[in-house]
Amino acid sequence: MKRPFVHLSLVLASSLLWPSLAKSHEGHSLSHGVMVEVLANSTKMWNGNLLPSYPHGQPKVKILRIQIPKGTTLPWHYHPVINAAVILQVILELKSKDGSQKIYQKSDALIEVVNTIHASKACGTKDVDLTMFYAGEEAMPTTELTDPKTNP
Repeated sequence: MKRPFVHLSLVLASSLLWPSLAKSHEGHSLSHGVMVEVLANSTKMWNGNLLPSYPHGQPKVKILRIQIPKGTTLPWHYHPVINAAVILQVILELKSKDGSQKIYQKSDALIEVVNTIHASKACGTKDVDLTMFYAGEEAMPTTELTDPKTNP
């Protein structure tokens, strides 16, 4: 059991000793067997608008795995913090009150809208399964319902 730790320690030490080996994720050496796939990299949200600035307080990152039953439409809501998701299973439809909409399928990544009222619908024959990443401030909520009784 100590052997993997020793190998990992040598790799980490060599990365510190040889800066050419300690590259950013965009420059990982294939000789290390590292594979990187960019899922999302943008300054814009799914509706095409620019992302807002980050808050100035204590940063807080929250990661959730969310499952939405097939056919379910979530009520109108908004996110006061920057967030993104990766769809793990089936199809998710997003639409905003202004009429813009997008459909995401398995393995798609999306950068959610911030402070924009929108709704989500689980499409397809199975429940939607996704991982959501929120980057906000410690005291800020990640989601606010605008009218929980009103579905789009």
